[in-house]
Amino acid sequence: MGVALRDIIADYKTPVTWESIPGIAAIDANNALYQFLSIIRQPDGTPLMDRQGRITSHLSGILFRVSNFLEKGIKPVFVFDGKPPELKTGTIDKRRKIREDAGVRWQEALDTGDEAEAYKQARSSSKVDATIIATSMSLLQLMGLPVVQAPSEGEAQAAYMAIKGDARYVVSQDYDALLFGAPNLVRNLTVSGKRKMRGRTITVNPERLILTEVLEGLQLTREQLIEIGILVGTDFNPGVEGVGAKTGLKIVQRGEFEAKIREKQPDFDPAPIMDLFIHPDVTDDYHLVWKHPDIAGIRTMLCNDYDFSEDRVNKALENFTARAGQRTLEGWF
Repeated sequence: MGVALRDIIADYKTPVTWESIPGIAAIDANNALYQFLSIIRQPDGTPLMDRQGRITSHLSGILFRVSNFLEKGIKPVFVFDGKPPELKTGTIDKRRKIREDAGVRWQEALDTGDEAEAYKQARSSSKVDATIIATSMSLLQLMGLPVVQAPSEGEAQAAYMAIKGDARYVVSQDYDALLFGAPNLVRNLTVSGKRKMRGRTITVNPERLILTEVLEGLQLTREQLIEIGILVGTDFNPGVEGVGAKTGLKIVQRGEFEAKIREKQPDFDPAPIMDLFIHPDVTDDYHLVWKHPDIAGIRTMLCNDYDFSEDRVNKALENFTARAGQRTLEGWF
């Protein structure tokens, strides 16, 4: 998912502590939900489910991660995807095929008793569908958190909100937010903690990328950074075969972007991709208001409707009645 720029921007990542990033965080909701669905699973890859077989991994992720956000002084606003751009059709089809194939391999691994492979394939089969989105919105609204419906790409809308100053930073795992102009991108907020990766346990910590620092360090304009993305491949174009981020950087720095496109993809016009990143479809029709949470409603939804443990829910809800030590909700809303 996203554009593969890690090799050229790794040096500009800065580790951050939770205490250093309070304030309004515009969260790429679909990206966060995908992370919850991928990570919150049983050892054999089975997602959390209620007695009716309905997936609840995303609800667990929202409850406990948002509870942690509030405790740390972070005011989350979840920004959901709208209608995808026509240019994204190929990527959507490709991702659907990847999920379907992973689902088949997951079942094969379960049949052979290969738990590690089953968990790996199960993660790749994760899908954010309409039911996941609807139930997520319901829980967030019960929590009293603002929800923003983007007209198109949620990441673009989140970046726009940060550019306007309505959010302090954007939260996403994907680097696309930088191409959309997010001035401050924080990664790993939805996945921080201990995680299993390739059979070993690692600790994932939050990290920040400042767009101006990336551009100054690489001696690029934002448009040139987008050109590298186009060469490497974005959600809206497949990229040039054999060109990675480091090669793309050299091509752009030498002023050879257009020549490379003409040489390798003579029938491809990069202008619509550039325009999509520079002038994405966004809206000012949102209101960032944090309300008192409906504690009884949260308990009813999670415990009565989705079979959550009442003790675990009550523990998470402690952070909804006290923030940052002894300061109460009156100082929060």
